Amino acid sequence: MLGSVITARDRWLKHGGLILPSTATLYMAPITHPDRYNDSIEFWRNVYGIDMSAMLQLAKQCAFEEPCVETITGENVLTWPHVVKHVDCYTIQHDELESVSTRYKFQSMMRAPLHGFAFWFDVEFSGPANSPTNNPIPSLLIGTSNNNHMDGVQKKKRTNPNEALVLSTAPEDPPTHWQQTLIYFYDPIDVEQDQIIEGSLTLSQSKENRRFMNIHLEYSSGGRSYVKESVMR
Repeated sequence: MLGSVITARDRWLKHGGLILPSTATLYMAPITHPDRYNDSIEFWRNVYGIDMSAMLQLAKQCAFEEPCVETITGENVLTWPHVVKHVDCYTIQHDELESVSTRYKFQSMMRAPLHGFAFWFDVEFSGPANSPTNNPIPSLLIGTSNNNHMDGVQKKKRTNPNEALVLSTAPEDPPTHWQQTLIYFYDPIDVEQDQIIEGSLTLSQSKENRRFMNIHLEYSSGGRSYVKESVMR
């Protein structure tokens, strides 16, 4: 929905006006979620004493073909998160939203089955003291706490709460109605502690509906490569 904000900003933001929130950051990280996988998939191996494993492939497609909006916790996250995109709401343009690409490289902090990737966002609200005074679309970020955020970097600690008001949908924070967006694999991948998980991600707006997002995810771990295609509706 950010495109609507850009249109409203360009049409109606007055000189010295505010946009709240002023900045946003999209993150991703690999996750493990055995309970969710067992409830959706392993359940079919023994349905009240009946072996219905013939349903497994269809169950995987039904459960994991499209992204899922669910709540996880910090215990499900295997690594520090990666910054997919940082957005300054005063300067972002429509064409920057048409396609967002990033390369990532994670190092697992534990031995666990890798079930997919989680996505979430933080937004910052900058008060009048940090608002633009001479230019309604400033070249600098509004608020100093995110000036060091760059697309493609990994975040290891939270923004100083004294510098800006932050609304976070991160797994380690209290749950919100936004929850997290999860892309599950059809089959988990066993990873060891310190094992590298790397690949690329492209988010592109659907030509049929600009509020749908096509997701192309490439990833490799343990010498094997995979591709996952999804649509976020």
